[in-house]
Amino acid sequence: MIIAKRNLGEVCGTSNNPVEALDDVLYEKPDIVIVDLLMPEMDGITFIRKASGKLPGTAFIMLSQVSSKDMVADAYEAGCEFFIQKPINSIEVEKVIANVSESMKMRKTMKQMENLFRSSMGIDEGGRSAARETGTADEPAFRKEVGSILDKLGIAGESGFGDIVNVAVYVRDNPDILRNDTLKQVCEKFSDTPKSMEQRIRRAAQSGLSNLAHMGIEDYGNPVFDDYASSLYSYEQVKREMDYIRGKSDIRGGVKIKKFISALVSKSQEYL
Repeated sequence: MIIAKRNLGEVCGTSNNPVEALDDVLYEKPDIVIVDLLMPEMDGITFIRKASGKLPGTAFIMLSQVSSKDMVADAYEAGCEFFIQKPINSIEVEKVIANVSESMKMRKTMKQMENLFRSSMGIDEGGRSAARETGTADEPAFRKEVGSILDKLGIAGESGFGDIVNVAVYVRDNPDILRNDTLKQVCEKFSDTPKSMEQRIRRAAQSGLSNLAHMGIEDYGNPVFDDYASSLYSYEQVKREMDYIRGKSDIRGGVKIKKFISALVSKSQEYL
C-alpha cells in the first residue's frame, strides 16, 4: 500500500509463502525484494541467501522486529542492503526505497563506466592486473567502493553524493592535497561554483552523521554503526548527535569534512 500510494515503484508480486516466493522472484526478477525476517518454513536471511545468489542485480530490504547484533550481521552477510524496523513507518519506507533505487542506478552507471573503460583499453574481464599498471584503471572499482560506503550511510540519494565520489578519487590520486588546500580549493577543480559544491558535500556528510546516529539508537551493535562511527566520523560527535535526536541536548554533532574524506578514501582502498 505504501509503495503504490507514494509511487515508489510497481509491485510485481506478493506472497505469504517464502518457498513459493523464491520461485516467483526468480521468474519475475524484480529490482527490489522486501522480505520479512520471521516467516514460516524459511526465515528471511535464508531466503535472501538463496535468492541473492541467483539474482545478483536485485536489492533486498529486510523487515524485522528483531535487532540483535548477530542477526543483523548475518542478514548483511547474506546480502541484505537495508533494514526497516517494525512497526513500519511510511516515511522510512519511502526513504529506504529511494536510497536503494539510487544506489542501484549508481551501480549500473559504474558498471557501464567500467565496461566502457575496458573496451577503450582493450581489456577483458581477466585483465585487472594489466590494467592496474596504468595507475588509473582501478578507478571504477574505487568509485564503486566509495559509493557503497556512502550508500551504507544512507546518503546515496543526496545531491552531494557525486561530488564526494569525485573528490575522493582526486584525493586518492593526490594524497597530500587536503593538507595543502582547503575543501573549497579542491572543489574549484571540479566546479565553477565551488562554494555550492562544498555546501552539498557538507550537507551530505552531515546527513550521513545523522543517519549513523539513528542506526546507533536503534541498534548499538549495527555493523555499519560499529565500523564507521569512529572512523569516518568522530565517535564523540556521533554520540552528541544521538543525544540531540533523543532530545537530551540542543547541540548537534559536527563533521570534520577533511577527516571524513580522508577516512572515506582509506576505507575504500581497504576493500579493493
